[in-house]
Amino acid sequence: MWLFIFYLSIVLTALYCLLILIYTFFFNKLVLYKAAVLLQPKTRFSIVIPARNEAANIEVCVLSVLQNDYPDYLFEIIVVDDFSTDDTAAIVLKLQRKFHNLKLIQLKDHIDGKQNSYKKKSIETAISFAAYEWIITTDADCIVKPSWLQTFDAYIQQTNPVFIAAPVKFINTGSFLSVFQCLDFISLQGITAASVSAGILSMCNGANLAYKKDAFYAVGGFKNIDAIASGDDMLLMHKIKKQFPHKSAYLFSEDVIVSTPPMPDWKSFINQRIRWASKATSYDDKRIFFVLLLVYFVNLLLLVLPFLSIFYAPIFFLWLILLLSKIFFETIFMRQATAFFGEQKLMWWFPVMQLFHIVYTVVSGWLGKFGTYEWKGRNVK
Repeated sequence: MWLFIFYLSIVLTALYCLLILIYTFFFNKLVLYKAAVLLQPKTRFSIVIPARNEAANIEVCVLSVLQNDYPDYLFEIIVVDDFSTDDTAAIVLKLQRKFHNLKLIQLKDHIDGKQNSYKKKSIETAISFAAYEWIITTDADCIVKPSWLQTFDAYIQQTNPVFIAAPVKFINTGSFLSVFQCLDFISLQGITAASVSAGILSMCNGANLAYKKDAFYAVGGFKNIDAIASGDDMLLMHKIKKQFPHKSAYLFSEDVIVSTPPMPDWKSFINQRIRWASKATSYDDKRIFFVLLLVYFVNLLLLVLPFLSIFYAPIFFLWLILLLSKIFFETIFMRQATAFFGEQKLMWWFPVMQLFHIVYTVVSGWLGKFGTYEWKGRNVK
């Protein structure tokens, strides 16, 4: 039995390290996109912002969009109030008096019965009212750059896609939990970019996503994925990729990075990650599932091996070698990814975070498949 555990651990960790090397290779092949300055703004955008109890964030988010260096007649903002019990709607209504291209939709006026994904319903409802041909989604606690819309417009004019994923970063507030989330999320965003470089768009984030309204309706919107609590971004992306091959892209540009605050405490952080993990078995592209499975089992082994060493001492040395190998190859990749997001200063934390990351990966992956979680004050299956 011990020999089997030895060989299994070595093989899985070797495959994982090879995967990280492949990601590093393709990430380094990416070329930063810069918008052509001579292009005249042309694309019309409907920016959709689902919001539930976001009174503390919604004004800053909306104003960051409104302050874009882009003609206001070429974009509108649609905030969908998802049964908020705070002043979210009142704040948006106040802003509406000043900005003609800001709209508010009350979700309660458009749905009957309980939903398992209120966010998908919010986006779907907003799109039904959208006046323009391109939809951009972001979250109510996000901040966008002044160059956001201009860069999207230039990229659309030059490449003619139907779906665009774009980078997101967490704002580092200085706490241990904040640093942990920043590094974890940069790794996910880096893998997203590397996958595109390899010809496989495997992940995206709804905080910075653009797609043609016609493409959304052509694939039936969220039909057949609307019962899944998460997946308003990645599951939709895979539907569009399937019907519109070679028309999806990742906008690798510092000018479109969207910033969002980290979860304020461990409970909300774990709930967020469980929510993300809950859609893992719903992907049509099984390559993604097998990659996630490999990542999960490598972390599970690294969690369990120290306890097994109580019964067989040599396993501890195996565990130490595998852990150091994992840290070494991940560090190579993370140095590139943190450089793109301007967070190189966080790298000295990276080895410190490893044991916490292993535990959280195993726990959130398990609960994402078999547990329930709380999100925005709702219990979700």
